[in-house]
Amino acid sequence: MNQIVVFTLDDQLFALPLHSVLQVIHAIEIRHLPNSPEIIAGIINVKGKIIPVIDLRKRFGFKSREIDPDDRFLIVHTGKREAALMADTVAGVQQLDPGQSVAAAESAPFAGFLRGVAKVEEQLILIYDLEKFLSLDEEHSLDQALLKET
Repeated sequence: MNQIVVFTLDDQLFALPLHSVLQVIHAIEIRHLPNSPEIIAGIINVKGKIIPVIDLRKRFGFKSREIDPDDRFLIVHTGKREAALMADTVAGVQQLDPGQSVAAAESAPFAGFLRGVAKVEEQLILIYDLEKFLSLDEEHSLDQALLKET
């Protein structure tokens, strides 16, 4: 995990390993997906692919807000599927030097979604593990909702 993609929600810094981010796009219209888990904002069509959109604000307990045209979607691969993550901004790719990051088990064993924490220029960046973003129940519920949609 030498490179991370840094993004913001409400001026807080978050990151994902670069290898899991496929692309970053401007926010586009989201279509509602009935019977999907609460953290799924809906679906989008990206180059002919139907992709579920994960509302990170709901996942992390942030206050909801309307999507702004300047918002970004990070198209990611979770290990099981492609998904879009809603973000306020994407700051770019950051190279982590040895010692800049600590594994989640050492820094925050209570944080189930965390892969690690990095300290970059006196700021803490929480690095998330996409494979833990959706619970088994949420994965199953999303699979069923997507099957009905297609």
